[in-house]
Amino acid sequence: MHAAPSDLEPVSRTAPAHGTRRAGRSLPQAAAALVLVLLLLVVVRLPWAGDLGMHAATVQRLRHSLLHPGNPLVDADTQSPYYSPWMLVLGCLAKLTGLSVFVVLRMAALVGLGLLVTGVWRYVRTLSTHRAAPALALLSLVLLWGPLLFNWSGFLGLNSLALTMSYPSVFALGLTFHFWAWLTGAVRGAAVWLTWLGLGALWALILLCHQFTGVVASLGALAMVVAARPGRAMLPRLGAAAALGVVVLWLWPYYDFFALFSAGADLEAIHRSLYQHLAERFGLVLLGVVALVLRRRRDHWDPLVLFFLLGALVFAAGGLTGHYAWGRALPAALIPAQLAAALEAVSAGRRAVRVGWACVLGAALAVGAWTQAGTLGYVTGRDALPGAVAAKYRTPWVGYQWIMRAGVGYGDVVMARTFPARQIPAYGPYTVAPGYPDVFLRDAARREAAVTRYFDAGTSAAQRRGIVRSYAVRWVVGPRSLAGPGLRKVTAGPGGQVLYRVVP
Repeated sequence: MHAAPSDLEPVSRTAPAHGTRRAGRSLPQAAAALVLVLLLLVVVRLPWAGDLGMHAATVQRLRHSLLHPGNPLVDADTQSPYYSPWMLVLGCLAKLTGLSVFVVLRMAALVGLGLLVTGVWRYVRTLSTHRAAPALALLSLVLLWGPLLFNWSGFLGLNSLALTMSYPSVFALGLTFHFWAWLTGAVRGAAVWLTWLGLGALWALILLCHQFTGVVASLGALAMVVAARPGRAMLPRLGAAAALGVVVLWLWPYYDFFALFSAGADLEAIHRSLYQHLAERFGLVLLGVVALVLRRRRDHWDPLVLFFLLGALVFAAGGLTGHYAWGRALPAALIPAQLAAALEAVSAGRRAVRVGWACVLGAALAVGAWTQAGTLGYVTGRDALPGAVAAKYRTPWVGYQWIMRAGVGYGDVVMARTFPARQIPAYGPYTVAPGYPDVFLRDAARREAAVTRYFDAGTSAAQRRGIVRSYAVRWVVGPRSLAGPGLRKVTAGPGGQVLYRVVP
């Protein structure tokens, strides 16, 4: 008579615990799903900021000439590191289908996002078998940043990702996580030679698609190999993979990959800002640094710890030596710290410790989500946002479709300052000077000086005509005050800009 109640007691005690654990697993998965839905909706809008015009221009040139596309921004026959294998695929797609370049870039965003999500899932599975680990990792990668909004290609903050999803950097990051997952399995097991050769080719593909992400991928791969402490039998396979990757880099016909090693001086100035406001931009990542310390106590050869140390070393070396372009290796320190913060919530020792860590992580993620809440505006528009959220919204660039409707054609040369020069080539025209640093354009400085002289108020009409003839300029985008001999106003655009046709 007393057996039944005692048999039922364990069920009544454990049922709430099972329900709590299920809720603990489903909550991060639901939150990660909402983030993915938001990003998918952003693809529809494809907000324009940063380098989108460069990548659109690259697809434009490849669509018109797959074999000899020339410089993507100016009318010059030069190489360009933007002609990567991925952009070649997109150029072929645009050429074969006739789809708009911006439709093709939306498709690129979907592929990049899919690769990134599946890559994170695969790599995190090599670090933890807990069902909630991949979702927590994804949330940490996009939200665990800092109270000051930070956007840059190759960095996985939610707002940054929303603006760069169609970029080659996101595609390369997705490949990178798959590369790390594949490499981790290879160094842990007896992978065949073909697997190692495939890893070498994939490593080269990442480097060709986005060189800075390729550096991050390489640092992560080095950490994983060192952590595995491979025996001598594996060294020939590692050597063969590296050798094949170098051969692929050397054979790529669209640009000289190894020439980029001498291009750092041209990139230092624009990357200097990566070393500013570190605490405000990345302060929440300190939670991940604490998690890495705990992982180091459990395992001195933890791959995430080694990965972080390598990334932090390269980043610090760049700041100390003035090689600020090395700051693009910062994701090699951020990613392992963010992953460690997520994994600690499911792998810490006692359950009470895990729960406490999960609460701290949840609070940090909430702060990160609030910082990047303006991302919602890329779906809803600013007017639909509450006032506090609207204040965090950053308005995308308007674009220059209006000059195309006024008669500017593909391949026409347009005289424009730096900001419009970052967008105009996306529609097919060229500009006199590139809107971005170009390491293969030998006369870039001369072109920039010509643009500066043209728009200088003290430049005479005769001098302007000389510049126009030198670069075969057919159109000018400038202020209303520019009107004068040799120019005929065609139409006006946003911000007081005017499109002029060059006339004899």
